[in-house]
Amino acid sequence: MDLLDFEAKDLYFQQQDSEEVQHLILQASSDYLHGGSELPLLKAFLRAPESLNVLVALNRFYYYQHRLAEALLISEKALEIIRCRLQFPQDWRLLQLEHIHAAPREQLTWVRLYLFTLKSIGFLKMRQHQLQPSKHIFEKLVALDSEDRIGAEALLELVNRKIEETTQEQLT
Repeated sequence: MDLLDFEAKDLYFQQQDSEEVQHLILQASSDYLHGGSELPLLKAFLRAPESLNVLVALNRFYYYQHRLAEALLISEKALEIIRCRLQFPQDWRLLQLEHIHAAPREQLTWVRLYLFTLKSIGFLKMRQHQLQPSKHIFEKLVALDSEDRIGAEALLELVNRKIEETTQEQLT
């Protein structure tokens, strides 16, 4: 299946949050330069913990603050929400091409979001020097995406290089 051969429908950011949640996200955006973004984002999360708009905003905030552990937690929460919507296996390691092919065509946007979110988790783990878990994620993505539409091949090469360098350093 070509993960680029689809019509973009039902995008997560088209999902409407309450006016209050939308206002809190906007407030966080405008308060970013003054260091006041986290509180409005956390308030938005408490009001809409399943909102991907809120989770993406929180993830970006934590990532740009170099708070990778928090960004990883948010990415994992988002993956679980997307997984439930797609009825994918609870453990991403059990995901097979058959699951992707079985997803209705109108959900391909969500399949891509799932795979990109999993890639984000792998990247965050790599940044935290959790190289083996990161490698396993990228290997799974490469196996599922033969056309490399998600872009995991280069990250797999990078994490393999990092593992090799680490092994060489330990030997010397």
